[in-house]
Amino acid sequence: MRRWYFALLLLLSGAVLADESVRVCYGYSCVAQADIRFTEGQLGEVRRILSAAEDAESERGRLAEVIGRLYAWAGEQSYIHNDRGGNYADGHMPGKMDCIDHSTSTTRLLKMLEARHYLRWHGVLAPVERGFAKMLFVHWSALIEEKAAGEAGRFVVDSWFVDNGQPAVILPLGEWMKGAGPDV
Repeated sequence: MRRWYFALLLLLSGAVLADESVRVCYGYSCVAQADIRFTEGQLGEVRRILSAAEDAESERGRLAEVIGRLYAWAGEQSYIHNDRGGNYADGHMPGKMDCIDHSTSTTRLLKMLEARHYLRWHGVLAPVERGFAKMLFVHWSALIEEKAAGEAGRFVVDSWFVDNGQPAVILPLGEWMKGAGPDV
């Protein structure tokens, strides 16, 4: 009986510890998508990085690094390795990404981390947009919320600002809405 119980536990733990796929957008406005497979080894590395966070602020710092790593691994399986920060540095290379691609893909990556219970201090919200003159210079980003702080603790996770594989930029939502972020 004990052997069967142990075998059942082993089988169930294998179902939980499995590779995971996430669709990543590219080509501007999610014209193209690639199914990216993250191995359990890669996800274990991500879990170790995030589990070392001691509070919400340190989780955001580690999350910036993790998003960069996930994009780097995605770049090994797709054209997005060509993506450069902003909209113009990557020219006509396949795999370029605009802010819609990034906000959609980063939200999907964050949702994967949330579903695996890797985020202890933050929840994932729908992407957010900012715009100047409402029709010009619209920009989108992924959005997280510090669980204990509610709406006052909202932060964008913006991978659009950086080259593929670099840590994402995480800013308070209020600052980002006023135009904060690296100049690209």
